[in-house]
Amino acid sequence: MVRVTNAVAANRRRKRILKRAKGFWGDRKNHLRITKEAVMRAMAYNYAHRKLRKRDFRKLWITRISVAAKINGVSYSKLIHGLKKAGCDLNRKILADMAIRDPEAFAVIATKAKAALV
Repeated sequence: MVRVTNAVAANRRRKRILKRAKGFWGDRKNHLRITKEAVMRAMAYNYAHRKLRKRDFRKLWITRISVAAKINGVSYSKLIHGLKKAGCDLNRKILADMAIRDPEAFAVIATKAKAALV
């Protein structure tokens, strides 16, 4: 009787793992056992860093807004509080972009926030 190897499924499985390891360095790209571990670790880091990226960008936006707010004579927390009171629904991403690309418009928003606090 002929030995059954399940070759189609096994080759597909190997191919899928090796395809995910494209660009890996050394034995991590072409030795199956090492590649499996490397791909699993890479996928775990990938998942975690997708979450961290959101935190990192929010931190960056807050830093940019804070510097621009101080240039306009108001602290970051007072600016955000004033914007909430004024009913301005701009998020931090947009505010940070304005602070970098259009400082004059950011200054107008900062004055509105200051006026809402008084």
